Amino acid sequence: MLNNLKENKFKIFTAIIVVIGFALIRSFERNLFYDPFLRYFEADFHSSPYPEVETLKLFGSLFLRYFLNSALSLLLIYVLFQDRDIFKFSSFVYGCFLIVLLSSFYIILHFFPDGSWLLFYVRRFIVQPILVLLFIPGFYYQLQKSKK
Repeated sequence: MLNNLKENKFKIFTAIIVVIGFALIRSFERNLFYDPFLRYFEADFHSSPYPEVETLKLFGSLFLRYFLNSALSLLLIYVLFQDRDIFKFSSFVYGCFLIVLLSSFYIILHFFPDGSWLLFYVRRFIVQPILVLLFIPGFYYQLQKSKK
């Protein structure tokens, strides 16, 4: 086990740095990003109307946050698996999710004033690195399965 740790110290160090990066993004989200929905979703938002937003500024901020989380996630995936095909696939999926999630967010925000729960979950996928939590075990399982 100790030899395994020594062999993988770069992977472990990189994983720690990426997790710290995620924590820093989360810790400084109020200072780094324009997001009036932070306070909105902390309150009782079920019957409240959406807050006033500057659409371009909001979507620029959401894009930046998604990009930072995606870059850290892709770095972690590449370091852990060191496989270009996995990296390419992950990059493609992150790009597709960016388009789908931002489009969904816009549609819900502008056309569904009563869709606060739906907006809450779509926003969560945009601002949290949830996909990496799904990808890493999935890729690990796939690699273990292909070795047998």
